[in-house]
Amino acid sequence: MYKINDNYQKLPGSYLFSTIGKKVNAYSEANPDKQIIRLGIGDVTQPIAPAIIEAMHKAVDEMGKAETFHGYAPDLGYEFLRSAIVKNDYQARGCDIAMDEIFVSDGAKSDSGNIQEIFAQDNRIAVCDPVYPVYVDSNVMAGRTGTYNPKTEMWSDVIYMPCTMENGFVPEFPKETPDIIYLCLPNNPTGTTITKSQLQTWVDYANKVGAVIIYDAAYEAYISEDDVAHSIYECEGAKTCAIELKSFSKNAGFTGVRLGYTVVPKELKCGDVSLNAMWARRHGTKFNGAPYIVQRAGEAVYSEAGKAQLKEQVAYYMKNAKAIKEGLKEAGYTVFGGVNAPYIWLKTPEKMTSWEFFDYLLENANVVGTPGSGFGPSGEGYFRLTAFGSYENTLAALERIKKL
Repeated sequence: MYKINDNYQKLPGSYLFSTIGKKVNAYSEANPDKQIIRLGIGDVTQPIAPAIIEAMHKAVDEMGKAETFHGYAPDLGYEFLRSAIVKNDYQARGCDIAMDEIFVSDGAKSDSGNIQEIFAQDNRIAVCDPVYPVYVDSNVMAGRTGTYNPKTEMWSDVIYMPCTMENGFVPEFPKETPDIIYLCLPNNPTGTTITKSQLQTWVDYANKVGAVIIYDAAYEAYISEDDVAHSIYECEGAKTCAIELKSFSKNAGFTGVRLGYTVVPKELKCGDVSLNAMWARRHGTKFNGAPYIVQRAGEAVYSEAGKAQLKEQVAYYMKNAKAIKEGLKEAGYTVFGGVNAPYIWLKTPEKMTSWEFFDYLLENANVVGTPGSGFGPSGEGYFRLTAFGSYENTLAALERIKKL
């Protein structure tokens, strides 16, 4: 008789955004006349930039001719894309990252869930709280998190680093020593970040205690302040302690196109074992590469036209973020984020729980956000709104909220 992976049964409920989708669909079916504005899931709404569409069309035409047809992609990704990544994302920022340290994938979400496979089951993970759910859930599936306490909503073997209003939503070094540290900066869901000097202290800490940092930089394109690092490799010593995850979803609108990459430096070793070699083996065994057409689209992100067009898109979303933040402040809400990230993190009013406020907004303003408690116990009493909607819908949602 076959057996299942019992760790899946430990997961409480469904994935956060699946739960939200079910609640919204149920409300829509019961109230078909209501126009719902969705500011919950971090999905982009602006169309793919013209320079990228042009590159995709050209690649599609190539796939229709025998002499320019492409089959399986190279394990690490095509050289044309990896060289563009190295030049623009790393060399331009003074980071010494080589092409064979870049692993092209179908997105940062996949990589953030899969990267834990190269680590032993008895590693202790440390996560910010609140946190992007995939970090914890994927480790639950691997059997690394211990038992779940429904009262505290915490796992026995996970080290939580509370990010609260009292500490400016910035994680502090944990009292217990972790083996793997997950950092998402700029942060999802709080929208806050730390300075380069603060990030350097985390690199120094990881090297000191022998931990590895899984650094999710999916939102680096939204950084507006000069003293915030776009890559952890801007910090001295990061190549011996950090793996970086990058996404094309938020900076280039690839949520439906799917493209990302992970950086695993060759200097990152556990004893004599290279994590770069381990990830290369895992990548080659379990992944057949992002499509040629998509990788050509990724290359166009770094063209001069692509850079200019994407800068406008980022500015569009950050205009939304500014409008949400200022509008909510005017309405009397306590608000955070929205400066270096497209997320607004607000304190729920009148001591409402996160899910109570979700229901309140849905039923009375027909606006969808994300309950803070879905990101971890320290997210209770908070709520996330995303700036990825259209400007018109963003303003409309604000007017509805102000009338409550």
